[in-house]
Amino acid sequence: MSDFARTWQSGKAEKSVRISFASPELLWRVLTAKRWALLKALCGAGPVSIREAARRVERDVKAVHGDVTALLNAGLLDRAAGGGIVFPFEAVKVEFVLQAA
Repeated sequence: MSDFARTWQSGKAEKSVRISFASPELLWRVLTAKRWALLKALCGAGPVSIREAARRVERDVKAVHGDVTALLNAGLLDRAAGGGIVFPFEAVKVEFVLQAA
């Protein structure tokens, strides 16, 4: 089993959200190398349009739109209040556990 944990700090209290994937294969299907690069480009950027996100990663807007949709569905991105998208967390921690059967 693999876990994908999101952690952010808001005000005084630190909050943590954990998203678990049933298998490493599912994790890699959701969090591809291009989607990871997109998250990196959005980390700390505040709300941006999909067009701006595509410009930051130097990719086609339509392809980035598909990745944004997948990341929104997985809970890794949020819709911004005034439109656009936002990666609302300060850090991402990915943990893997490999156990004998």
